[in-house]
Amino acid sequence: MENVVIIGTGCAGLTAAIYTARANLAPLVLTGIMPGGLLTTTSIVENFPGFPEGVDGYELMTRMQAQAEKFGAKVKFGTVESVDLSAKPIRLVIDGDPVETRTLIIASGAGHKHLDVPGEHELEKKGVTYCATCDGALAPFRNQPLVVVGGGDSACEEANFLTRFGSVVYLVHRRDALRASKIMADRTLANPKIKPIWDSAVTEVLDVAAGKVTGVKLKNLKTGEESVLPCAGLFVAIGHVPNTQLFKGQLALDEAGYFVLGKGMATTVPGVYVAGDCADSVYRQAITAAGMGCAAAIEAERYLAGLDA
Repeated sequence: MENVVIIGTGCAGLTAAIYTARANLAPLVLTGIMPGGLLTTTSIVENFPGFPEGVDGYELMTRMQAQAEKFGAKVKFGTVESVDLSAKPIRLVIDGDPVETRTLIIASGAGHKHLDVPGEHELEKKGVTYCATCDGALAPFRNQPLVVVGGGDSACEEANFLTRFGSVVYLVHRRDALRASKIMADRTLANPKIKPIWDSAVTEVLDVAAGKVTGVKLKNLKTGEESVLPCAGLFVAIGHVPNTQLFKGQLALDEAGYFVLGKGMATTVPGVYVAGDCADSVYRQAITAAGMGCAAAIEAERYLAGLDA
């Protein structure tokens, strides 16, 4: 029987792990399919307090995990296959093994949003990717024209990163101005290797028959004009989808699939708390996720203290 099970090892999950471990609750922390969460795919995090020179996303998450383990957190490389929140204690199945826990903190994060256009799925890992820092240095992309889709901070960061490898980086955005923070937008537009393509959307990825990306079809959303842009890689950075599907029907979700928050990170099920990108559609920052993880951990500790009183 576990006191606390934490689903997710991003900023929210690992912060919750640090706090519950320091409270001598020996939390079981489950990595899921992406240990460290999406932040591990970020090259430099410039806005996390305490790192004036910035910090590599993977390094930050590795440090947080080591800190949690130092205080007694048990990190397990595993995926939750099913969960029964109606049971007391709560019952989970982790890679085929049953686990019971008195409290549950869900910090399952979010996954990459897809364009859902012809050729995207067929050419995934054959030139279509959702992580520039993971794949940008690969041989097929070097000294080749590349396309990034999106207009936020993530898209701008990916475009800037890819200028180290591609001959030119086209930044395709549906609007006529970037949604990114001013410092990131200014940096992106000042980079001579980044060529913005405004008011446009990718409608197809070419060429499935060739078994690799050779270009994308574009449509200008104002004029309706269609064109083909040759490229060797398509990097999609248009946002994220919360990883909450496992809990549909057991916990309240909003229209976009994010958990509906109660007071103090609580859900409608006593002893179950949520934190991070799976519950935050507004801020979606590493530091806000960490704060939510802290709050969820404190609430779980108080809940257990109440049960044991």
